[in-house]
Amino acid sequence: MRVRMRKRTWLVTGVVTVTLVGGVGLWWALQDDGEAAVASPTTTTVASSTMKDTVSASGTIAAASSADLSFEVGGTVSAVRVAEGDTVVKGQVIARVDPTLLDAAVTAAASTYEAAQAQYSEDTDADVSDTQLAADQSQVVAAQASLEEARADRENAVLRSTFAGTVTSLDLAVGDVVGGGSQTSSSGGTTEAGGAGSAGSSATDTGDDSSSEGTVTVVSTDRFVMDATVAGADVESLREGLQAEITVSGLEETVYGTVEEVGLVAETGSSGAAVFPVTIAVTGAPDGLYAGTSAEASVVVKQTEDVLTVPSAALQSDEDGVFVEKVTEAGTVRTSVETGTVYGAQTEVLSGLAEGDEVEVTGLAGRPGGAGGAGGAGSGDGDRPGMQGETFTGGDMPQPSGGFGGGFGGDTGGAR
Repeated sequence: MRVRMRKRTWLVTGVVTVTLVGGVGLWWALQDDGEAAVASPTTTTVASSTMKDTVSASGTIAAASSADLSFEVGGTVSAVRVAEGDTVVKGQVIARVDPTLLDAAVTAAASTYEAAQAQYSEDTDADVSDTQLAADQSQVVAAQASLEEARADRENAVLRSTFAGTVTSLDLAVGDVVGGGSQTSSSGGTTEAGGAGSAGSSATDTGDDSSSEGTVTVVSTDRFVMDATVAGADVESLREGLQAEITVSGLEETVYGTVEEVGLVAETGSSGAAVFPVTIAVTGAPDGLYAGTSAEASVVVKQTEDVLTVPSAALQSDEDGVFVEKVTEAGTVRTSVETGTVYGAQTEVLSGLAEGDEVEVTGLAGRPGGAGGAGGAGSGDGDRPGMQGETFTGGDMPQPSGGFGGGFGGDTGGAR
């Protein structure tokens, strides 16, 4: 039975992107009454956390294994034991061809082998020349090889599933005449030709040019992969074994996986740029996961424990360097800090602060007289929408809260 294995891959650059929405702020700042926004500092606690550098990948969920199975020998199909949609286990019989001619071929090959052995023994006893004995011995070896081949052909008269899965296509029926063809198997994406088939002449060759391949397709339903691609600039940071978090369209829960293969040959992406294939093996088989579904993956290429960070918005700088306003019982104190890696909305602090310290983060509040509404539903007695920052803790990006004074649906309480 021949099997052709296929594997794919895919992967994309990991970048932490922070998008600040400024359209509303710009409209607010340009109102005609000339009132200035009021800076409203809030505080946050300096904390240590685990920071991850990731690479993003986009692709599609696929069955981890699929195979197009067909008979390795020619003959007439005498039995088909499955139907489309059936679940099969590894080694399960799918179909058979009539073994009559195959049995006859084994019998004939066995007779030839026995005759060759008898001739060799007879010539040995007759003390013939060494040349004749060598020829006899060659006949024995050839006859033995033909016998083994005939037996293998008879064994291949039974078509079996090579793994557990579901029959998705069945181009086979009792009475069909099939020719000895190869099988194709794919795993994770790449396709290769192959398989062990019969060699030499076959006693089961029907000579019928219209014979069918008799293909049966089986796909795995309990193992999946994500076939993805990554930009050329990111492929060097990937390697087998890296962990990934996968977000699948239509599936609420996060799926996890492991990078199984990173392609070395570039492909052309949809934008025309070079991308590299990456295969991510999905851990387990979550409910609701199906082949053909689009997915996004975040591959962790580096993970650092106990990184001390502050919100990037808390950092200020002047000619003397970078500093924060540290909150103490006596008030705020300018404190110089040494910074390291920037993780989007968070920045690593190498010195100057300790875990548990509190620092000020300056945000925007309502204009004088504005009483920032609650999430756009407040009563607001100011005459302009107000927005106020919210106290947040390590790792989270500060978010506007309080809505716009009076909200877009509430009373503004003031006249322009």
